[in-house]
Amino acid sequence: MTKEIRTFNFDVRADQNEEHGSFLTGQPIVYNERTDLGWCDEIIEAGALDDADLRDVRFLVNHNTDMIPLARSRNNNANSTMQLEVIPERGMSIRVDLDTENNAEAKALYSAVKRGDISGMSFMFLIDKYAWEDIDTEHPTRRIMGISKVLEVSAVTFPAYEATSIQARGLADALESAKATLESARAEARETERKKQKIRILTMR
Repeated sequence: MTKEIRTFNFDVRADQNEEHGSFLTGQPIVYNERTDLGWCDEIIEAGALDDADLRDVRFLVNHNTDMIPLARSRNNNANSTMQLEVIPERGMSIRVDLDTENNAEAKALYSAVKRGDISGMSFMFLIDKYAWEDIDTEHPTRRIMGISKVLEVSAVTFPAYEATSIQARGLADALESAKATLESARAEARETERKKQKIRILTMR
């Protein structure tokens, strides 16, 4: 399956308290929001995360998989440095505990978020269930009904798909894969219609 990346304009917030020290909160996955990918719209349906593999999810910046993760959720247990919460009808929210005392990158990110220099959230994922609508139009809609795995979530400098080279490469690969599935769905629909026409003709005889 192809890795896909989606970015939403939901704020990531920085805060501090005695229990967690410096931490970030945000919503990287949003249900029922229509996203225009240019050549199609996409909607992540409520419940798409119900069967998703969330056993090991990293927290990065701008999907940079070469960097040391700033936090990690392992089985979402209490000792994880990132906590995940799937909220019915809304999507996924996260809380990330940052080691701003010992990690310069964590400290820099916390400062950038607190100042408002970074405000976007994004995630990388795999899909196992989707459906196309209006496939005979120039701008169809893909509904994602099942996400099989969330690989990582990121704070992003620009909350837009084309913002960084990493995002652009990942999105380009994902969109090419999606376009291929769309063309396959269109071909299947044409074949189904051809068979229906043939049956109608035979019935008329």
